[in-house]
Amino acid sequence: MIAQQKKYSIGCTPTPPDALGPFYKPGAPLRDSVGKGYELNGRVLSSKDCAPIKAARIELWMAGPDGEYIDDYRATVLPSESGEYGFESHLPPSYLRRPPHIHIRVTADGFNTLSTQHYPAEGSNNAEFDLVLIPH
Repeated sequence: MIAQQKKYSIGCTPTPPDALGPFYKPGAPLRDSVGKGYELNGRVLSSKDCAPIKAARIELWMAGPDGEYIDDYRATVLPSESGEYGFESHLPPSYLRRPPHIHIRVTADGFNTLSTQHYPAEGSNNAEFDLVLIPH
């Protein structure tokens, strides 16, 4: 799946951080899909001026349908020239009283690393989630 040109609401409020979680593992393969049924799209932007950050690395990981974290559900996505990204997966499961979620870690030269999580809306099979980074 390739991110498509879309109109996104522009707001330069930094994306709130969330727990990295115990299952982060560096070196996820470069791919934009680890399953089918749920699409996450957005842009990587600077909180300073809403400029796209095209040289970012977006690492995503999530539990498989059985609630287990394995390498099959890890990916690294690179944004386009306009900062857009797209990721496709199965709908994340809930487990151990946690709501469904996708872990995200974003790095880019000149910006603070962002560790956050995306929580799909109940009944939805897609979402827009901009990742707004804070410059050093």
